[in-house]
Amino acid sequence: MLPRSGRRYGNPAAGAGMRRASIVWFRNDLRVHDNEALAAANKESLSVIPVYCFDPKDYGKSASGFDKTGPYRAKFLVECVANLRDNLRERGSELVVRIGNPVEVLSTIAKAVGADGLYAHQEVSSEELGMEDKVTSALKDQNVDVKFFWGSTLFHVDDLPFKVEDMPSNYGGFRDKVKDVQVRAATEAPKQLKGLPSQGDVKAGDIPSLQELGLSPVSAAGQHKRNRMIGGEVEALKRLKSFSLVSPPPSKGGKENSIYGANFSSKISPWLAMGCLSPRKMFEDLKKTTSRFVLDSLVASTSGDSGMQWLVFELLWRDFFRFVTKKHGAAKKTQTEAVPAMACA
Repeated sequence: MLPRSGRRYGNPAAGAGMRRASIVWFRNDLRVHDNEALAAANKESLSVIPVYCFDPKDYGKSASGFDKTGPYRAKFLVECVANLRDNLRERGSELVVRIGNPVEVLSTIAKAVGADGLYAHQEVSSEELGMEDKVTSALKDQNVDVKFFWGSTLFHVDDLPFKVEDMPSNYGGFRDKVKDVQVRAATEAPKQLKGLPSQGDVKAGDIPSLQELGLSPVSAAGQHKRNRMIGGEVEALKRLKSFSLVSPPPSKGGKENSIYGANFSSKISPWLAMGCLSPRKMFEDLKKTTSRFVLDSLVASTSGDSGMQWLVFELLWRDFFRFVTKKHGAAKKTQTEAVPAMACA
């Protein structure tokens, strides 16, 4: 499955010919722009079935008794999924939404439509990687080829000047090693998407309410109108454009630095976390919309005090944590899988 089995991101297991029907499994990549999984499936398949699955285990209680997903985050996510559906419909497609275990949901849909491919972005934590392996194993039994892509960071994982297992454990070491790495261009959003296959008569399904996810509805009084965050790609791009056109936030060390005010920061992290906005798209738009942002060396450009330089600095920190999580998430997964073999020995 790509790097974990020696193949590179984006290389199909079976390269020739168009696929009959391919599933695009959306998770933390709820966008149509800079979405390589969606673009590749659309290019390589006669029909495409975009799917989002609300996994009930993500809405239960943690071992400590806390909600794994609180009502405000869940509401934001539901809005992201709804906006993704709108964006797909504008391009002639549809988002199939289900509540259930992704292994069972994807296997059922693949069987119903006769899918021979599944496209998705790979995640980084051990739990998410474990789910990817379960889905891959289940679909392999149905002769469905699974193809993963990398799209959650500014730098592509294949462009790093070191192996993930050699990822530096401190930010300074990471920054020094990636100082000459180039950011890949963001992929354009497809103008038109292949439709759902006629076979199987798969229904789109309804986007669940918070109550259907086992959560209490959000109180209108619990969120100030001024700070209301609306989920979705459209809102993310609108916020990015608005932030890029105004004066950058003051220097971190400046006297005017404040936690108040609409432009204190980009406040874009919730949309980045849900994948409504890609870091590469954000990076490109910042370069286009401000004359203050001159890029000769990405890392060198973060040494100044301007707001745009500070924002790229934050994107680099985000990359650092994503790659560290991937390093240790993969190691934890391997360690867990090795236990039975060691016990047998």
